[in-house]
Amino acid sequence: MKLPADFYRPLAIGAPEPIRQLPVVPERMIHFFPPHLPKVRDKVPELVGQVDVLLGNLEDAIPAEAKDAARAGFIEVARAVDFKDTGLWTRINALNSPWVLDDLFQIVAAIGGKLDVVMLPKVEGPWDIHYLDQLLAQLEARHQVRKPILIHAILETAQGVKNVNDIACASPRMHGMSLGPADLAASRGMKTTRVGGGHPSYGVLEDARADGAPRTLFQQDLWHYTVARMVDACLASGIRAFYGPFGDFKDEPACEAQFRNAFLLGCVGAWSLHPTQITIAKRVFSPEVKDVLFAKRILEAMPDGSGAVMLDGKMQDDATWKQAKVIVDLARLVAKRDPDLAAAYGFA
Repeated sequence: MKLPADFYRPLAIGAPEPIRQLPVVPERMIHFFPPHLPKVRDKVPELVGQVDVLLGNLEDAIPAEAKDAARAGFIEVARAVDFKDTGLWTRINALNSPWVLDDLFQIVAAIGGKLDVVMLPKVEGPWDIHYLDQLLAQLEARHQVRKPILIHAILETAQGVKNVNDIACASPRMHGMSLGPADLAASRGMKTTRVGGGHPSYGVLEDARADGAPRTLFQQDLWHYTVARMVDACLASGIRAFYGPFGDFKDEPACEAQFRNAFLLGCVGAWSLHPTQITIAKRVFSPEVKDVLFAKRILEAMPDGSGAVMLDGKMQDDATWKQAKVIVDLARLVAKRDPDLAAAYGFA
């Protein structure tokens, strides 16, 4: 058992100091791209500034014979492109795969200083995070990486859901978690082949009517329980929760509804696998204009964050000032990427 005093100590001599608080950055969408395809790599510079996070995918959806090409392609594009304020992530292969060590060894050696987050699939428990934590520290020390590479876990097994609280607080490297509905459905033995979203057979039937009229089946959300558990675990540990993929690219209203459910439950972003989903994620996960305007009023009324004031009949104090500052800081970052929101927020 690691002692509390050791939690924020580097796990290797020469590794960077672990962070104590996640930076405030917009992460409304994590946009996946398959780096083994040259045509896709060529489009990456166009996406910088349009999305909050670009993720080079090395795992699912990459054929076994293309794993090496995907890794090399990710390194190539990471070296060539200036990502500016856009986050650079990669999803490595699972820890039980034959490709994961090459993923980590080659990527950290080549572009460790530019890489923000490693997304780890099929996390079963804190032991998976501990292993990756130690290995990243050793590689950072070896290659003189000056900032810690963070870890983002995908919740996509029944055991992972069981251990979600321990996973969330396993390391100061923890950035957050994403729901992985397809693999989780298989792990649980769920009777669906959909990637995210609801199911027409999963619902609540209204009570029988006296007149014998047909009864309505109200479709329910298969993922509500898991998302809520993930959000509680993440927020209790000071990390971020994300909805994962929505597989039906053509059904944009259903995608938006699923993203909005996740947003209302506490998720800060979602995966985008298709350009249309970038727009949906921006619309859903950007701070609400009314919330930003009210937060700005709190900061203006309490310039130094001390004391208490009344606004619209409600007391605001140092705690709400901190909340307001987070909202306004995030809105400022979002405004740099979106001129229309900048005007609505009053930052134009």
